[in-house]
Amino acid sequence: MGFTFLRTVSFRNLTDSETDVRGRDIFLVGENGQGKSNFLEALYFCSYASSFRGARDSDMARTGENAFSVSSGFDNNINNNLNITYREKEKKIILDGKKIDDRKELLRVTPSIIFCHEDMDFVSGTPERRRWFFDQTRSLWDSLYLEDLQKYRYVLKNRNLLLRNLQQGINKSENEATLLALDPQLSRYGLELSGKRRETAEEFSAVFEPLYKAISGIDGINIKYTSSWKADSIDGIMEHLAEKQHIDISMGVSRSGPHRDRYSFLRGGMDFSGNASTGQRRLLALLLRIAQAKIFSERTGNKPVFLLDDVLLELDGEKRKRFISLLPEYEQAFYTFLPIEPYESYRKSDTIVYNVENGSITPNGSRN
Repeated sequence: MGFTFLRTVSFRNLTDSETDVRGRDIFLVGENGQGKSNFLEALYFCSYASSFRGARDSDMARTGENAFSVSSGFDNNINNNLNITYREKEKKIILDGKKIDDRKELLRVTPSIIFCHEDMDFVSGTPERRRWFFDQTRSLWDSLYLEDLQKYRYVLKNRNLLLRNLQQGINKSENEATLLALDPQLSRYGLELSGKRRETAEEFSAVFEPLYKAISGIDGINIKYTSSWKADSIDGIMEHLAEKQHIDISMGVSRSGPHRDRYSFLRGGMDFSGNASTGQRRLLALLLRIAQAKIFSERTGNKPVFLLDDVLLELDGEKRKRFISLLPEYEQAFYTFLPIEPYESYRKSDTIVYNVENGSITPNGSRN
């Protein structure tokens, strides 16, 4: 399920070209700002039709352009070619000549696990960023979870619109009746999400704790999920929503539900990430991705593609070795390195190495 080639047109600063990536390990070597991360972003875009940086589609077009495309081939017996184009504020996904309307269909093609600096947000960032990470983790192997999440967000969006209308006194009786009809849907989808999130946190914690101990020597790290709703039944949630409805209307927004859930990193029942050093938080972020990959493989029987963006740079030599040794089985791995890094010491006999300069990807005698 690895990539065989990547072709980009007007994507970021990358030159319009096709790169052969038929190999298990691919190194991208270059100075900062030359296009290494952009290359990984293009690969990630082929997996999810979105940016791991959270960028809008329009932001990924080369400066001065308003359209771009990325294409890739796959090393499997099911799919051969993918092409994604963005033009005139519209994204079109074509897989083996067939148009894809729902991005979740890409999850079965070539799931990628990205390791990048932005992952620190899952440790030190907002509750929303942590929810995003664990939602992605579950969605990698549970498509029904993704559907429930999409349904919940749709109902929540409509509920918030009704609350704002009621806040402003618009069509009071009509909006109150519609709100009454929406709340059972919000409760049902939300309760399903909460149950799966609790399961995911428990499973994730069991995998994550020994990983963190193996590299840092610190044990007892676990992940706690806290639901915004204390009730554990639809009737209980409905009662809660009814009690808080006047506050929601006064604020013009739904103040409780899965969109307010929290995940915490604890040790001995106390918050760990908030008091951890920068190095410990960086390690937390890296191992979150390793645990994500392990659970994905255990659940699906498939091996992911790794995209590792300068993640070894901030680890000392011993931690680098431990980190690499803990990587689960993978289909393919793309690493970015600065020229000053000792990437040759990680290179295998069949590793492909490319130089990256001014958006141009060129071989440097990589096939040994």
